[in-house]
Amino acid sequence: MAQLRRPRFYPPIYFLFALIGILILHYFFPVGRWLDWPWRAIGIVILATGFTLGLVAAGEFRRRETTITPFEQSRTLITDGPYRFTRNPLYLSMTLMLIGLALTLGTLSPLIVTPVFVWWITTRFIVLEERHLDEQFGSRYAAYKSQVRRWL
Repeated sequence: MAQLRRPRFYPPIYFLFALIGILILHYFFPVGRWLDWPWRAIGIVILATGFTLGLVAAGEFRRRETTITPFEQSRTLITDGPYRFTRNPLYLSMTLMLIGLALTLGTLSPLIVTPVFVWWITTRFIVLEERHLDEQFGSRYAAYKSQVRRWL
């Protein structure tokens, strides 16, 4: 199995960069307030949903005593819990939290960050992780991949 090169930064760091980007765009380059209270509270619900999803998904790794770090050798292929609905619940949780924060702030400019984050994570992590899992788990991963979508 080919060893993948370790990334300089892991996804939580890119998530932190994205959070900071959202705040910078909202406070220093706000474009059009388009959502007012109480509608902005929807963002809090989405943010909380993303946070909860991340905790549950990370708990599956701990429960199975396998690594959560991208590109490391996994002990098992996790296919239950939130992994029944999405192959990437941790990335989905980060994405939901970014959307939730942007909606809670209520200006348009922060909304640009989430699609950039999704593109970056997909191209720099997910595609490579899928290749790694395919090499490690073969037909089991192929079957899982055919039944469960990448995002939702």
